[in-house]
Amino acid sequence: MQRPRFELPEALVMEILSKLPVKSLTRFNCVCKYWCSSFQTPHFISNNYHNNLENNNLNLLLSRCDGNTFQRYFSQLSNEKYQNYIVKQNIHLPFFRNDLPYVYGACHGLLCLLDPLKDKAAIWNPSTREFKILPPSSIQRPPYFSPFEETYLTLDDVDFNHAAFGFDSKTDDYKVIRFVTLTFVNSEEQYPHPHFMYQVELYSLRSNSWQEIPCPDYKPTGTTLGNNYVDGICYWKTETGAYLDFRGLILSFDMGNEKFSILPIPEFVGSFPEYFVNLLVFNGSLGAIVYPTEGIDTSFDLWVTSEGVWTKQFNIKSISGVVRPLGFGKNGDLFLRDTNDEVLLFDASTQELKELQINTYLDHFRFTISLHAYLESLVRINGIQENIEKHVIRQPARDASNEY
Repeated sequence: MQRPRFELPEALVMEILSKLPVKSLTRFNCVCKYWCSSFQTPHFISNNYHNNLENNNLNLLLSRCDGNTFQRYFSQLSNEKYQNYIVKQNIHLPFFRNDLPYVYGACHGLLCLLDPLKDKAAIWNPSTREFKILPPSSIQRPPYFSPFEETYLTLDDVDFNHAAFGFDSKTDDYKVIRFVTLTFVNSEEQYPHPHFMYQVELYSLRSNSWQEIPCPDYKPTGTTLGNNYVDGICYWKTETGAYLDFRGLILSFDMGNEKFSILPIPEFVGSFPEYFVNLLVFNGSLGAIVYPTEGIDTSFDLWVTSEGVWTKQFNIKSISGVVRPLGFGKNGDLFLRDTNDEVLLFDASTQELKELQINTYLDHFRFTISLHAYLESLVRINGIQENIEKHVIRQPARDASNEY
């Protein structure tokens, strides 16, 4: 007797599939045309991303600089603590050969790669391996007239710094904002004094173009740890006042209305210049990790803001030999860099500090090591698939000891 055939409703099948990793879904694209088209719908993409968000399925990239080639690359870490966050694979970026790109994001699983010295940028989905090269800026650079020298100066250099990458929910658009520094000199002088002018540029993925927006009165200072985007708002640290009279501020930019705002950093968070204050994203909220600028033993305070109210989340007291924080992994685990430029992990659950088996002694610019966390995502960016000769090269780590 033939057993009855049971078929699950398609809606239930899609619900089950939305809980799978992106790598599995990519393989299942060839099962049937219906599955392939369903995986590309906004509803399925949103369900898959929010499942990863609920389960805290973080992926970690360690940004490094190769000691032989002096090229920037990423080490993708295992996302399980019991594996001691070993290096699973190394990811090189031929597109940024001879460049040192900074990483901005993640936003919905996407990362923005931007070279601060060149008009060169890309959006990358490391899960689907889609790569989008951004067009160069077409914004004109204004002339600079020096009233003291009574002449127009020559544009000598253009830098692209303090960027951010986020999402505008009003227009369903991903945007990149960057601050541009223009350096002008008198070309007739042997040792010219530089003069600076500033612009702000905003890129829209929907229009695939850059536009100039009004420059705020304050300029970002310092760096953020990993991401500086939360719920449609980008954040940078800025400051006002002179030495010994610094006052910390937060510069924010709304991706929706494209307006800048200024927020105070409460005095109890940390004062300049006695403390470093690094902005970061912690559990989906804007946070600040504060630590002293001097001292043999370093302590860290983590402050998080919710609806404008700052609350101290925890304090890590007197860690000897630690130079600076790198960022957070799963469950509040804090990655740190020590005086030997090795990567350490502070386990929030056990309050223990341990050295990770990530060999950095062959790295160049070890002080620039940074950590970036993202969730897997199926979000499409109208790009192209990674090309191993032009864009991204992935190399599995040789063994679990990470000796490569």
